[in-house]
Amino acid sequence: MSGRAPRPVGQASWRYRVYWEDTDAGGVMYHSRYLNFMERARSDWLLSLGFPQVELRERQQRLFVVTSARIDFSAPARLEDELAVDVAVEELRAASMRIGQRIRRQDGLVLAEGGIAIACLSADRFRPVRMPPALRAAIVEFQGN
Repeated sequence: MSGRAPRPVGQASWRYRVYWEDTDAGGVMYHSRYLNFMERARSDWLLSLGFPQVELRERQQRLFVVTSARIDFSAPARLEDELAVDVAVEELRAASMRIGQRIRRQDGLVLAEGGIAIACLSADRFRPVRMPPALRAAIVEFQGN
């Protein structure tokens, strides 16, 4: 299940459901799957801004890579839970950004919070490079600045 929830300025949220493939035999979501859901929400966020990653790579020679990830777990997600996965840009620089993410259960309980550092690289050389100006402007607008 995927769907976009209304968002306050500077934050976006997507909904996903926990399936068998995400859980152990007891129906508890694997810890590594939290990163998968966070990645999916960041990809959906870029799409919502009008910047598909395939197009960024093929037309603008830009890639995003995760340079660090931190997750603090507070409660487990379980089979068939509907999760809201939030994306908020905490810091925006010329060639990088830091994204704050939160995963909440349908009742609002926060299950995990994380910080993801992302670098913009040239697709051909894998070297840091500035984000395309139009993308940076869309992110600034998203932030409400």
